[in-house]
Amino acid sequence: MPPIVHRAALDDVMAALAANPAGVALIGNEGVGKTTLAGQAAERLGRGDPVWVTGTAALASIPFGAFGRLVGIHEVGKPAELIAGAAEALASQTKSAPIIVDNARLLDPLSATLVYHLAQEAANGNGSPLIVTVRSVLRAPRVVSALWEDGLLRRVDVLPLDGAETAAVVSGAGGDSRHDTAAVLYRRSAGNPLHLRMLLATGGSDETLDAAIDHYLSELPAGGRDVLGYLCVFEPTSRDDLVALTDETRVQAAIDAGVAADHDRMVYSGHPLFLERLAVSLGRDEIARRRTALAAHLSAQPSPTQAERLRHILLTLQGAGPVDTAAAVSAAEQVLRLGDLGLAERLARGALEHADSLEARLALSYALAWQGRGREADSVLGAVDVGALSEEQLMAWALPRAANQFWMLSEPERATTFLQNVRGRVGATSSHLTLDALSATFAMNAGNVHRAVEIAEQVLLHPDAPDMAVAWAASAASLSRARMGRLEAVWPTVQRALGAEYPGLLRFTVGLAETSSLLMAGDTEQALATARSFTDFAELAQPGRAIGEVLLAQVLLARGEDAEAAALMAPAAATLERTGYSWGPLALMYLTTALAHLGEIPESAKALARAQSRHGTKSALFAPELGIARAWRLTTIGDHPGALTAARGAARMAERGGQCAVAVRAWHEAVRLGDRRAGQPLAAIAEAQPDLGACAYTRMALAHARALTAGDAAGLSAVAADLDAAGFAGAAADARRQAQDAS
Repeated sequence: MPPIVHRAALDDVMAALAANPAGVALIGNEGVGKTTLAGQAAERLGRGDPVWVTGTAALASIPFGAFGRLVGIHEVGKPAELIAGAAEALASQTKSAPIIVDNARLLDPLSATLVYHLAQEAANGNGSPLIVTVRSVLRAPRVVSALWEDGLLRRVDVLPLDGAETAAVVSGAGGDSRHDTAAVLYRRSAGNPLHLRMLLATGGSDETLDAAIDHYLSELPAGGRDVLGYLCVFEPTSRDDLVALTDETRVQAAIDAGVAADHDRMVYSGHPLFLERLAVSLGRDEIARRRTALAAHLSAQPSPTQAERLRHILLTLQGAGPVDTAAAVSAAEQVLRLGDLGLAERLARGALEHADSLEARLALSYALAWQGRGREADSVLGAVDVGALSEEQLMAWALPRAANQFWMLSEPERATTFLQNVRGRVGATSSHLTLDALSATFAMNAGNVHRAVEIAEQVLLHPDAPDMAVAWAASAASLSRARMGRLEAVWPTVQRALGAEYPGLLRFTVGLAETSSLLMAGDTEQALATARSFTDFAELAQPGRAIGEVLLAQVLLARGEDAEAAALMAPAAATLERTGYSWGPLALMYLTTALAHLGEIPESAKALARAQSRHGTKSALFAPELGIARAWRLTTIGDHPGALTAARGAARMAERGGQCAVAVRAWHEAVRLGDRRAGQPLAAIAEAQPDLGACAYTRMALAHARALTAGDAAGLSAVAADLDAAGFAGAAADARRQAQDAS
């Protein structure tokens, strides 16, 4: 029978599209007709054939899987850049035709992020209108619910049919609405269009939706069930592949019956509930047989896109046939660079189960370590026969093992010794440079920024430095120089780091160098924009998302936006505590500071205790931040002398460690707390480092200190105005309060 027209809902959708041309989000329970309604609304818009994008269970773990052949991703890069490139490629194909995103709850994270980006473009008057269907709000990912929560799309709740609409459907289907047929079916279907359709198709004898679908599927021709059976395994499947596995007649029969739909020669189920019910009846053995048959067929076919290649590999890993383990490992390495650690683990573990190889172990160890599962990663690497490795293989094995020991296992001394031992076993210059670059990162995290820069500069000056060495060295040099106050030298190494093929989460180290330098320059707006680029919806995977939020909290604290910083750091710190990253203690330090600024006495005490218990050699770089957090925590309980002592201690610690830019900030924190003796050490730093002394933040901090020492109310008011204009609202408020006290 033809699709049921939900006239009242269609009118609501068209009214919403008229009010918000960017698009609508159709929210409703299963079977209420969202997909049909989306197609009818797109047709009524009259802007050409819609482009269909459908989320499915089989695509939910594939980067850009839902966009299939619409978006070709040929090179794996940073998620944000991939999103922008995919949107541009899609815009060139769709023109102004509407885009229907069906079953958005099952979109993979990158596809969902791309939809959000497209909605932003549409809301700005560019691109195509979107019609998005969502089966359950409660189970929708944040990036999906943000479509209507952020006001990009107009939300329309799709309700069941009313009695009049049911009567019209029954009449159109050959029933007699003058009798009680419509009323009976309305009660049985509860106004659910899919349920009503199944009841009409099966004579109205079944009461429940599941039973109606089961009955309907049982009466399908064998060909329709056969096609739907393959879709249970692999949805969508190209029409050509389904024809090869069954035949054209069966595929067309499934489409004609409405249990399958063809969108640009990719075949989907007519409704997700069809697959759910059929999978129950087929059973595990039959599903496995179809999976193996489909994998064998697809292995002989070229994969047109990277997303399709990933789908094929995952299918073969689940089946009983042969597996291309090299392809699986390569895929794991690609998704590692996208930050999808769960999928990388799945691919690498699947490859390792079929054939032991160093490459599979390396990919699996990275996926585990970056999730904070250091013991598991160490076990995976510990099973390698080191004596059988070439020098290149030894290096590939040694680097992640050393990094895992330093951060995840919290054994920095063991890691440093391990690196030295490996260095004695290798002879190639490139190997020495790479090991040295990692040791520079170790030195930086241990708080020895001068040594880190010294080693990093030697690596970066060498013409034969391999890409990984450049990535480690440049990221360490960038952050070390930013904290030392060598601000002019930061940006060249930032660019060098960004231009390298960097492993793992080094981009956040570079990001912290950027935000720290921008704050010293007094450019809080750009610092905020930079930090937000690490927390937009392109950064969904953990722990990357939480680390990006640490960068954002740094800027929010500087801007005096303490409540926002605390709200970010509470969950981020909890996430990072489960890993061994030095970001974890830093998150707790920022959380303590934010809570203390808000006057949260018990909560700030708990956060400080957690920060102190997790702080150690691997996070020694951030020891001054711990002192600052302690100072503000003491302020909450009225221990003013203790707070000043803690702030001064943090500043002196930073100076002794060569972190002069951090020392400037720590001395200014002391000034905010009322320290009238901070002007002299601030002036000494400014005189010793002219480029640091010339930066906007140092000038304001020094002016603040001098006005406080002199009890100069006018000077404090002027400093408050300067701090406010630069975006340092918290410090400005302290200066204004001090001006009032001095007047």
